[in-house]
Amino acid sequence: MAQQEPEELLEMSSDTWDILEEHNLQPLWEIEDDMGTALEDPEAEIWKWEDMQEAIDAIERDVPISELPPGFQRRVAVPINTAHAISNSIYVGVQTVSPGETAPSHRHGANALRFTIDGHEDMKTVVAGEEFPMNDNDLITTPQWEWHDHVNESDETAAWLDVLDLPLVLDSLNAKNTFEYHELERQPVTKSQGYWASQYGRGRAQEDIAGDDIPGPFDGIREPTPPYRFQWDNMVESLHQRSDNNDPNPHDGYSLSYVNPATGEPPLFPTMSFRAQLMQDDTDPHFHNMTEVFFVIEGEGATHVGDEALEWGKWDTFIIPPDEIHHHEPDDEATLLAMTDRPVFEAFNLYAEATPSS
Repeated sequence: MAQQEPEELLEMSSDTWDILEEHNLQPLWEIEDDMGTALEDPEAEIWKWEDMQEAIDAIERDVPISELPPGFQRRVAVPINTAHAISNSIYVGVQTVSPGETAPSHRHGANALRFTIDGHEDMKTVVAGEEFPMNDNDLITTPQWEWHDHVNESDETAAWLDVLDLPLVLDSLNAKNTFEYHELERQPVTKSQGYWASQYGRGRAQEDIAGDDIPGPFDGIREPTPPYRFQWDNMVESLHQRSDNNDPNPHDGYSLSYVNPATGEPPLFPTMSFRAQLMQDDTDPHFHNMTEVFFVIEGEGATHVGDEALEWGKWDTFIIPPDEIHHHEPDDEATLLAMTDRPVFEAFNLYAEATPSS
């Protein structure tokens, strides 16, 4: 008798599978076989939060993290646009950890971050020996080849966005995502809270300035991204200071890039850039050859992509494919997280952006 694969032993109800299929979602462990294959062109699409919420609640009811197969011990609902991801270059998923659960420690070659949707001071992502609390809208980097695990010591389920450059690595570059599990479920906490911010946000140790090593078995010409927690209170205050003192960008409103703390400059990762975007009025149409994915932090509105209008609200996720003319129409004030693959194009002097000629 043929031996079953670990993921085949997972028991999810038919109702949960129906919810996922209806809303164009898949659990993370189900997309393994599709990774490393060519992707079709992504389309403009939106995933409504109420649908995502229904899916992640159903998965949480059916599947404890401890029962997930090795290599995929993360309980994630993945928006599917192309074969197995939201785009050709950026992977986005919504991950949950229930009270008392731990998503085991591992590390990998892909760049990754967590953007907290529904968090708590006692929900922590542990990166490179430091516990980073996950409050609402905090952004936490989990750089390539740094150990990271997720520990929920609160009495409420926590949810966040996982964002990685997996499609770029696996599909476009046809490379492997180097991966390793820690020998312990939880990595040892060896740093006090605030350690990494103190090293990069305020000053740099001379030996770190002189060093040029990228963590793990990787080599390159870019400064590595350190573990870091961008607290939302600071970012939203800076956005409003900008709106009080500056004119908006005609295409993006008021926006601030998340910078690599090691350099003080964008992009946050060599393969992906991120910005917080505050819009108070309609923006002007333009187009570019990068992929742009948005997560709605606050507000409602619509984004017009070609002839299609994507109507969005709080915690919705949507994508603008390359070369599509688009503009935003917030109903009132709206705040979004923008995720792009622009650094990849800029690395080869291929990035292009323009306004329509007519």
